[in-house]
Amino acid sequence: MSSDTVGQICALSAAVSWALALVFFRKSGERVHPLALNMFKNVVGIIMLVLVIALAYAFDVPALTAATGGTESWHANIPATDYYLLIISGFLGIAVADTLLFRCLNLVGVSMFVIVDCTYSPITLLVAWWFLSERLQWPHLVGGVLILAAILLGARAKPPPDRTPGQMTVGFIIGILYIFLMAVGIVLAKPVFAIDGFPLFEATVLRLIAGTVALAALSAASPRRRELFDVFRPSGTWKYTLPGALLGGFLAMVLWIAGFKYTETAVAAILNQTSVIFAAVFAAVFLKERMTGRKTASIVFALLGVLLVQFGPAMLDGLGRR
Repeated sequence: MSSDTVGQICALSAAVSWALALVFFRKSGERVHPLALNMFKNVVGIIMLVLVIALAYAFDVPALTAATGGTESWHANIPATDYYLLIISGFLGIAVADTLLFRCLNLVGVSMFVIVDCTYSPITLLVAWWFLSERLQWPHLVGGVLILAAILLGARAKPPPDRTPGQMTVGFIIGILYIFLMAVGIVLAKPVFAIDGFPLFEATVLRLIAGTVALAALSAASPRRRELFDVFRPSGTWKYTLPGALLGGFLAMVLWIAGFKYTETAVAAILNQTSVIFAAVFAAVFLKERMTGRKTASIVFALLGVLLVQFGPAMLDGLGRR
């Protein structure tokens, strides 16, 4: 099997893993506070990633060496300011943003959340344009308009029996704020990830630790701290929280990294975005969320917008060379 095929399988598997994780997170949210669920997900992710890093260092596994830095001494070449950027990125993109993600899921459900999730590409581009002066082209703007239209169309869909239109609107606003903060966190970390030889897994663990410490401090200061920390006590909720944490906080991320490592970026990006389709299907099958015509149209508009944002400029450049 070629490395390109392996990369494509990993990218598609990442999409499936994340879609399944959303279903488990939605079920967990019925009984677990978003702050506690986020903290639990991060701790599981840290434990699993540390095990992977230890495996790479102990046995020098070739498939993991590039992502972990192997046994080379890379620490001396990294200035302290880059670590601070990762810590701030972890606080915004993990502690705050992921907590908003779980609250959004509770309010709007999985099949509607995936529409909001499609705003990731245009919002990240806007943040990169503002902070990093990256260039925007008209396909980016048109794609963003299509995604916005998808959100407006989805917002007018009939809410579930246990939700009001007002709660759905609040859920969409929280979801967009989640995407924005996640994008800011990623843009802050991007210059650090771009450093030659900087190990991606260690950087990810540092972001997770920063976010988890912030969540633990907030939980400790809360009047509901006993309830929040009870998430780590084995209970019936673990049948949803643990699979969700393993799938979303660890497996999906590792497969996502492998997909971009072993196949072309454009191919991996397309396959990753199929998580929108998988999540909608899983929500209908496992959560009994109705797929109405309006929801289907919203997802189609959102996907078209994402594809235009991601690949429209490259298509323009190709036409220009002809």
